[in-house]
Amino acid sequence: MTVFLAAGALANAGGAVGAGLAAMGAGIGIGQIGKGAVEAIARQPEASNDIRANMILAAALVEGAALFAIIIGFLAMVL
Repeated sequence: MTVFLAAGALANAGGAVGAGLAAMGAGIGIGQIGKGAVEAIARQPEASNDIRANMILAAALVEGAALFAIIIGFLAMVL
């Protein structure tokens, strides 16, 4: 019985750590995307619309992957 409780506690801790790392990774990734877009617009202002559209698409993809990772972390805690 004690082994199952310890395994459940480890799963809860692992899920919490995984969800936290996914959130932090998404924040860092989106920050890097924004930084690159601002630098690119500063170099070529005439291409700002294309750069902005690509930045929004990349940020949305990072957010989707992070949301998936956070949900998996929460499921590891619950199940």
